[in-house]
Amino acid sequence: MELGSIVKSLNLTVRSGSQNLAVEVTGGYVGDLLSDVIANSKRGDIWITRQVHQNIVAVATLKELAGIILVGNNEPARETLEKAVQEAVPILVSKLPGFETAGRIYQLIAARE
Repeated sequence: MELGSIVKSLNLTVRSGSQNLAVEVTGGYVGDLLSDVIANSKRGDIWITRQVHQNIVAVATLKELAGIILVGNNEPARETLEKAVQEAVPILVSKLPGFETAGRIYQLIAARE
């Protein structure tokens, strides 16, 4: 499923990486511990987190993630946004809590299979 379809379905706010919304999302990962995300996420996953510091961009780039969704209306730090723009990493903001965001994305991906 294209990242842009998830953005539209969940009414997410795009903060960076709008040029990469056609990327294919193949799964998802929920976590706030960076080492856990590095160890267990997969290329093409959408990462759902509350973290807003610039290290999330480095992790997303390293793991070739489809993008990052900040939940609970959390906004990226200024440095994070600058880094995400440089790296063309999509950072999206959801007004929903993490549990609901993950559930809705799971349903969207499962419906396409």
